[in-house]
Amino acid sequence: MNNRIKVKAALAATAPAQGVRVCGWVRTRREGKGFAFLEINDGSCLANLQAVVDEGLPGWDDMPRAGTGAAVEVSGDLVESPGKGQRWELRATAMRLVGEADPESYPLQKKRHSDEFLRSIAHLRPRTNKFGALFRIRSEAAQAVHDFFRQRGFSWVHAPIITGSDCEGAGEMFRVTTLDPYAGKAQGPGDDFFGKAASLTVSGQLAAEIFACSLGDVYTFGPTFRAENSNTPRHAAEFWMVEPEMAFADLTDNMDLGEAFLKFLVAQLRERCAEDLALFAAWVDKTLEATLDGILAGPFARVSYTEAIALLEKEATTAKGAPRFEYPVSWGLDLQTEHERFLSEEIFKRPVIVHDYPKDIKAFYMRQNDDGRTVAAMDVLVPRVGEIIGGSQREERADVLAARIREMGLPEEEYWWYMELRRFGSVPHSGFGMGFERLLMMVTGVTNIRDVIPCPRTPRHLEF
Repeated sequence: MNNRIKVKAALAATAPAQGVRVCGWVRTRREGKGFAFLEINDGSCLANLQAVVDEGLPGWDDMPRAGTGAAVEVSGDLVESPGKGQRWELRATAMRLVGEADPESYPLQKKRHSDEFLRSIAHLRPRTNKFGALFRIRSEAAQAVHDFFRQRGFSWVHAPIITGSDCEGAGEMFRVTTLDPYAGKAQGPGDDFFGKAASLTVSGQLAAEIFACSLGDVYTFGPTFRAENSNTPRHAAEFWMVEPEMAFADLTDNMDLGEAFLKFLVAQLRERCAEDLALFAAWVDKTLEATLDGILAGPFARVSYTEAIALLEKEATTAKGAPRFEYPVSWGLDLQTEHERFLSEEIFKRPVIVHDYPKDIKAFYMRQNDDGRTVAAMDVLVPRVGEIIGGSQREERADVLAARIREMGLPEEEYWWYMELRRFGSVPHSGFGMGFERLLMMVTGVTNIRDVIPCPRTPRHLEF
């Protein structure tokens, strides 16, 4: 019979238990006369379980090697603890050293380590309190994504990772090839595995549109890749995107879904990850609770891009006449993070949805408005992060879409199937993308995207 229990379950027990087994890693070891205390953590929760091991028990001879970082298996009885700050402890009947950790070289000692240092040991950083909590939050957030869409009747679509289409039209894509660069002879796309140029996807949106035009409401949730040579704290070459797509839906439906989605995720994480979130509120961002309260407190503000630019232009200089923003504010220019944050943090003091952007700064597939200058696009802006969701109503008119593709110089033949969706039963449809890592930054207060991804992929960095 398997009597193994998790540390989280042991600490949440409502009654003593006999003959249990706990496996985990030693956080600290303290020895007394004839006994030793082991603080064990198995990653299931923030807290440790104290095991009391008496001298002479099976495995006692290995105690000198059961130091910080070592993996152990402790069997015994779960009993009430006489110590303060803990209800239960494990009174050991046996201990087994599963994996030793060299105390001279084990890099995680009982002290605070910088995020920069921990990035250099990403294979070990999940053992720290901060990153253990963060990746438990990440796991729960992913589950909450699926819960939200399942409750609303959306179907999950597995979008392809390898594609021949540039969804965003920016050209910042990773090439996928089997061609040998050292072959010593001329090779073209026709010689490659797919017989044409192929890349890693930058978005699952186009696949989502296919299925939205058949299944109705769908979503994709998976990794995306952008070859953008940027080393900012907000950018990574590999990241995860959540991309819902709704048939028979306009821009207002899209904004409603984005707001409901964000509120749902925050509410679920506060319920499921209260202990882990409290760590970030205490040690990472003192304003975190207020930020999360603001997301749940009431409806998001909604303002057109034109109105947002006018508001920002009024605030472009300080009371002393100095420029407030590093980047210029002008109609036709995209909003920068500093502008997005100012709108949400200073002007509206809550999340803001900005809609109807100039068409020249948006992707080819966004529905053109009747004014000929703007498209039915929207971004959800939140304090501290800026844009967290970006989406649009898609262009469902075949002639307008074809003209836009030609205008942007995109290869029409690559989008033949996309055009056919507009010719065979076309319907208004809309959707958005949410960077999953941006969500995690928002709910934890972590300011660098490298710290919310298990193994960050950035320019000149492909470790782990």
